[in-house]
Amino acid sequence: MSLAVQRADFDRYMVPVFNPLEMILVRGEGSRLWDQQGRDYIDFGAGVAVTSLGHNHPALVKALHDQAAKVWHVSNYFTNEPALSLAKKLCAATFAEQVFYCNSGAEANEAALKLARKRGVDINPEKVEIVAFNGSFHGRTFFTVSVGGQPKYSSGMGPNPAGIIHVDFNDIEAVKRVIGPKTCAVIVEPVIGEGGIVPATPEFLQALRDLTTANDAVLIFDEIQSGNGRTGALYDYMNTSVVPDILTTAKGLGGGFPIGVMLTTAAVGNHFKPGSHGSTFGGNPLACAVSEAAFDIINDPAVLAGVRTKAARAAAALRAMGERLGCFSEIRSSGLWFGCELSGALAARAGDLVGKGAANGVLMLQAGPNVLRIATSLIISDAELDEGLRRLEKTCIELLS
Repeated sequence: MSLAVQRADFDRYMVPVFNPLEMILVRGEGSRLWDQQGRDYIDFGAGVAVTSLGHNHPALVKALHDQAAKVWHVSNYFTNEPALSLAKKLCAATFAEQVFYCNSGAEANEAALKLARKRGVDINPEKVEIVAFNGSFHGRTFFTVSVGGQPKYSSGMGPNPAGIIHVDFNDIEAVKRVIGPKTCAVIVEPVIGEGGIVPATPEFLQALRDLTTANDAVLIFDEIQSGNGRTGALYDYMNTSVVPDILTTAKGLGGGFPIGVMLTTAAVGNHFKPGSHGSTFGGNPLACAVSEAAFDIINDPAVLAGVRTKAARAAAALRAMGERLGCFSEIRSSGLWFGCELSGALAARAGDLVGKGAANGVLMLQAGPNVLRIATSLIISDAELDEGLRRLEKTCIELLS
């Protein structure tokens, strides 16, 4: 069979910042995907926690189809109905009073960091320092990759932006040593994602809230991955007693359609003025229409309760698998988001596990060389969940033999 495009075309035509697996996926439904050859895969990665409602969800397809027949783009010289409708719902459901739209999590964090710096400078020209955490990840723009706590992503491109301080995650005393009058913001993932699915302790988050308030700095929660139902709450801050000043999110909000959002209070957001920041495609009618449809489904108590139920089912199965096979030393989880610490003969072989898993029909992620990362659809069926776990166990057994 002659195919119009093949995996070799990636190496021929694409800038080599990715190294995808050999198959080319062409169709999806629910938590299954199919490649060009018709092989099926259980999706345990959800496009890196993006396809929150699985593939080809009818409500999202309808929203896209209906809006596509109306208007695709009007620019930010004008506004549009889907953008305003979604903004009203986001504010009604959260602490926020204002919304900024963009196209990705990196752009949402870029906006948040610029807003925090703008507010700081409005107060005091020297109030520009940003406190962030080792192991964190906040995006791929030069500002956000510098704020992220993984030097491998920001090295080799010349001087990084100044005024960024990194300390260890969950270390309250370390934060106390570096926060002060020059601090404009602390940015934190309530659950570190790329760094291994590591939840912040409640005491740590409360200390960040207390310290930022005492030093007139803003607290930014990066909920790019942890938001939109992933942890069993609409946003993970709702699982705590801590409310941030700015929350960023993206990924699962669009269910697969690109969108990024910064949520904030009016007191903070009003430090931006017309022209301070912007985005050509931010608030795009198509993106907002699809995201509103996804939001309406996710922000349903029954759906969020289902996330918690399925999460408990999957966590128990993963822990039992680890005990039977000796392959996982720890299962860290936050809703339908798992970090499986590898041990024994699988130690430091997350890449092998992902590759072999794909060959066995289950698509997974890694968070470093020693952590298998799993993020399913929020509404994955029990049958698909069980089948994916069966294929994962088969993969572990094969690699251990």
